[in-house]
Amino acid sequence: MSKENVIKLREITGAGVSDCQAALKESGDDIEKAIEVLRKKGALKAAKKLAERTAKEGLVGSYIHATGRAGCLIQVSCETDFVARTEEFKELVHDLAMHVTAFSPEYLRPEDIPAEVLDKEKEIYIEQLKKEGKPEQVIPKILEGKLEKFYGEVCLLNQPFIKDDKISVKEHIDQKIAKTGEKIEVVRFVRFNV
Repeated sequence: MSKENVIKLREITGAGVSDCQAALKESGDDIEKAIEVLRKKGALKAAKKLAERTAKEGLVGSYIHATGRAGCLIQVSCETDFVARTEEFKELVHDLAMHVTAFSPEYLRPEDIPAEVLDKEKEIYIEQLKKEGKPEQVIPKILEGKLEKFYGEVCLLNQPFIKDDKISVKEHIDQKIAKTGEKIEVVRFVRFNV
């Protein structure tokens, strides 16, 4: 692992030197693979932080589309006022508001979907699969995949992020958690449309 790659990886990700060295060692000094390793570890750190800390600071952000016919208000929380005032956090809130305006999520996360809505979706998918002649034993597996796709359409945290569709909104937030070292969460949002 080269010193130059450690520096480059650190600049790209904002991760600590020892984390960058470990990721490069694990990836065979490949920066792209090392970024993936750090993202996976960041997600683990983010999940741990979410469970342990409370986010009592934050911002309310807004975005109005250029046409003036759609917009969003969103509340994003973090742990300290210091992080809430950073340009990076303000940009995150703005990007999330823009995302909500563009993609119209109905729910924040899958757990927020009412049981009757979920049951109706399952019923429709099962009926479609039976009409397609799918064997009974494979229907549950296919149904699971269809529900994941449904979550990606209607749940903010599961949707592909507007500025990088290779990651979900949740993964983007997790990257910010790993970088700031603070819990960050979307509390609520509301979208307006004419």
